[in-house]
Amino acid sequence: MNAPAFRVLSVIPPMTQLNTPYPSTAYLTGFLRSRGIDAVQTDLALALVLRLFTPAGLDAVRERALALPEVQRTASVHAFLDQFARYRRSIAPTIAFLQGRDGTLAHRIAARELLPEGPRFAALEQYGHLSGDDGDGSGDPLGWAFGALGTQDRARHIATLFLDDLADVVRDAVDERFAFVRYGESLASSQPSFEPLAQALAAPPTLIDTLLQSLTLEALERHAPQLVLLSVPFPGAVYGALRIAQAIKARWPQLPIALGGGYVNTELRELKEPRLFDFVDVVTLDAGERPLLALIEHLQGRRGPQRLVRSFVRDAEGAVKYVNLAEPDVPFEDVGTPTWDGLPLHDYLSLLDMLNPMHRLWSDGRWNKLTVAHGCYWKKCSFCDVGLDYIGRYETAEARTLADRIERIVEETGQTGFHFVDEAAPPKSLKALAEELLRRELPISWWGNIRFEKTFTPELAQLLADSGCIAMSGGLEVASDRLLALMKKGVTVDQVARVTKGFSDAGILVHAYLMYGFPTQTVQDTVDALEYVRQLFQNGCIQSGFFHRFSCTVHSPVGLDPKAYGIELIPLPEVTFAKNDIGFIDPTGVDHDALGIGLRKALYNYMHGTGLDEDVRAWFEHLPYPVPRPTVKKHRIARALAQRETA
Repeated sequence: MNAPAFRVLSVIPPMTQLNTPYPSTAYLTGFLRSRGIDAVQTDLALALVLRLFTPAGLDAVRERALALPEVQRTASVHAFLDQFARYRRSIAPTIAFLQGRDGTLAHRIAARELLPEGPRFAALEQYGHLSGDDGDGSGDPLGWAFGALGTQDRARHIATLFLDDLADVVRDAVDERFAFVRYGESLASSQPSFEPLAQALAAPPTLIDTLLQSLTLEALERHAPQLVLLSVPFPGAVYGALRIAQAIKARWPQLPIALGGGYVNTELRELKEPRLFDFVDVVTLDAGERPLLALIEHLQGRRGPQRLVRSFVRDAEGAVKYVNLAEPDVPFEDVGTPTWDGLPLHDYLSLLDMLNPMHRLWSDGRWNKLTVAHGCYWKKCSFCDVGLDYIGRYETAEARTLADRIERIVEETGQTGFHFVDEAAPPKSLKALAEELLRRELPISWWGNIRFEKTFTPELAQLLADSGCIAMSGGLEVASDRLLALMKKGVTVDQVARVTKGFSDAGILVHAYLMYGFPTQTVQDTVDALEYVRQLFQNGCIQSGFFHRFSCTVHSPVGLDPKAYGIELIPLPEVTFAKNDIGFIDPTGVDHDALGIGLRKALYNYMHGTGLDEDVRAWFEHLPYPVPRPTVKKHRIARALAQRETA
């Protein structure tokens, strides 16, 4: 009798995305199948949401909400209990609508007749101000965004607010850690000790934990694997992943579990905590292909434990040991084609939480995720983890290989939308891919992330648009030539203006990643940077953006050489678990958190087309001191656009 096939189950734990599968399991499953290994996958993040947001799930939430003392009931909980019959009646149709199964429901949702409205709907009052509605009910607070038509989008936005209200109820009445994205994030993010996670995992299970346990056992019984892979991309997926592992070990204590993913690769590189191995057997670092092949050979008895690759294990004495037999990584050209086989592609939810046409791409629609190149071809930015594998090992694949993968994915999924999830897609590779897509007459839509470098000429932007490019995102960071040079970004503000304008003129939406709080950044730098951003919006260079607070990581050039950036690091406590972010003392003494409030408010308005003629100082009126006037000339970006790019 033949031995049973060795089956590997890759699991997406909660929480990641609801509109499309996180791509790690699709990459791993496709690679393992290309090597003849029986590989399957499941998305327990989506499954948890679909199990919770049902009439029966809401009944269970209501039971726990009623058990709360009156003084502990938040506005969200009160609204839920007061309108429970409507919530229960409308939850299943709303989920079906967001899945694209019942588009006709849009008319009732858009008319604001069907769904109960909780505190999240206060956001519509902000839209009323944007539209000129005086709030007396006579105007349409969403009219500025959707006009007389746009019923489907209007309804999707309202349905998203409805789900957000319910998520708040779950957080307030069931599990204070719950969120659609950052689920229990503080338990894992740069946590030097495993103790917070250990205590949470030892606590009595919440309703969320119980549902996740049931879903885990169902998936394991369905697939009967010999190895389980838990892919953890973010801190907000760690608690869910370990609850899954806990459920598996309770039922099948001998079943091997491996933990890997982006969180592990950045935060657990110096792992010493043996208690983690009560839940998992192996923790792998960096690109998973080679470590997994070695692990599978070991589990099949064809390789000894001392010949694992980039793997943490717990030895017989209970100590954590790092095993790394030097073997070359699988070339990017040979990693195979991602596959979404086994994932319920028609069950994902197309949400519309942001009305900006560029910003919505992250949550609206199901995108096939694909990588043009491994790593970053620039790998110099001082805030980036340039020494780690996911940045530092740069490898490309030929355009025909990428086009072959695209064709196979479209054939499998029936979906022609692609999100290229590179750290920074190289212009040379994008040009070659665009030409190959046009040669093959492949009608796809795609978007990705790049550096706003001068290689992206208006001509190249038009070529990319012709091949199906609809949007680009890239890092402008702090719009200051001094700070861009300190960051080693290799770009200037004027150059970014010309590149982004070239994309916009080609009909490609542009999103800018923006940063504040970089070492030595002054209040003047911040005011000037916002003035640059205002002018970029005003001149049609960018349509969307996001401000994030600079965070110093131990793997970045700033963290490795803080004196070169004028800062002093705050010593970390003893670290046995996660190590990534590190605090620092900046001699400027600027209160960046206070400035961030004004930056985010300004950007929100700019993305909705308002406030572009306001003096940028108006966004900082909440501060107890006046901010300086910008030193940037009012028409600086317009003049930069009028100039021809010089070598």
